[in-house]
Amino acid sequence: MISFDEEIKNYKPSILIDDTEDAIFNNDLKDITDIVLEMTQDLRGRS
Repeated sequence: MISFDEEIKNYKPSILIDDTEDAIFNNDLKDITDIVLEMTQDLRGRS
């Protein structure tokens, strides 16, 4: 039978997962909200 307490004690997160998480959270890509806001600001500036 699996001892979940023992498994949790032995758990070590993968370095690859930590690196991937850092890359995702530290990347400053525009999302759709940023793009729409930029477009509306451009349109308002042209009026």
